[in-house]
Amino acid sequence: MSAVKTNGNGGAPPALTKADFQSDQETRWCPGCGDYAVLSAVQQFMPELDIPPERIVFITGIGCAGRFAYYMNTYGLHGIHGRAPALATGLASTRPDLSIWVVSGDGDALSIGGNHLIHALRRNVPLKILLFNNQVYGLTKGQASPTSGIGMVTKSTPFGVSDHPFNPVALALGAEATFVARTIDRDRRHVTEVLRRAARHDGAALVEIYQNCPVFNDGAFSALTEKDVKDQNQIRLEHGKPIRFGAEDERGVARAPDGHLAIVDVADVGEDALIVHDSHRMDPGLAFSLARLADDPTEPTPIGIFREVQRPVFGRTGPARTQTASDEQLEELLLSGDTWTVT
Repeated sequence: MSAVKTNGNGGAPPALTKADFQSDQETRWCPGCGDYAVLSAVQQFMPELDIPPERIVFITGIGCAGRFAYYMNTYGLHGIHGRAPALATGLASTRPDLSIWVVSGDGDALSIGGNHLIHALRRNVPLKILLFNNQVYGLTKGQASPTSGIGMVTKSTPFGVSDHPFNPVALALGAEATFVARTIDRDRRHVTEVLRRAARHDGAALVEIYQNCPVFNDGAFSALTEKDVKDQNQIRLEHGKPIRFGAEDERGVARAPDGHLAIVDVADVGEDALIVHDSHRMDPGLAFSLARLADDPTEPTPIGIFREVQRPVFGRTGPARTQTASDEQLEELLLSGDTWTVT
């Protein structure tokens, strides 16, 4: 990592730029991979935090997303498979002065790393977790992942996936994460705005990023990204506004007679019948229903911030220690009997 810049007169450092967060490592993903767009957006956004690179840490697991730590000119750690949230929790517990970011893929975070992820979220550990979801294992050459759709033919499922896929946003809301959002790799402006809100959030923030894998799952999110159809399928969530979408906002989301959420034509039901999005609602039930609105991203799918609430942050509650144990007290504890009493 490069040294902190100062101006020629020894005064305050000049404003940070994208270049300050670009490492000297060659960026190596497959041509056309959505990771390039996300990396560029993150590097462009980082100066907004006004935090020097030496106080920022990126922690990754195994997978294509694991390379992210090498390409950021910050401190970083490339951990073992699925353990990035656990490593980040340990760091957050001891270094509250750091801005800690976790970058993980759908296989890394939701398979072997599933328990670490949900507990980091339920505990509200102050981490910013970017979950790259391309619905496939890319690094190991195209096996089915925990988010692969039913029927998807891959190298590990030649007769089609039979396991029901995880919905990462619904999973996070089920763990009662305090900040949950979804964005798309190709929408630079939306990615940046979601990152901005996640960074400001005090506590755990999970951002699912639909990320195209051009080699093993190309076009999985084309219904949400292609110019001629994206307006028909992107349901933009904005706090305090009725949920409408379509080229002319002609469609919306309303509650059906049996209580579930349904997509409707506004002309048929009227705007007053539409659900007004409330991302600040403590009860995650409405956000969960929105997360379940689409079975997969080939149909109208909500993107944006589903939930953004405040509750106690991990490590900042409970009685504060007034003094540190001495070496003698520590030795006595470690060499005592089979049971310990910790006060």
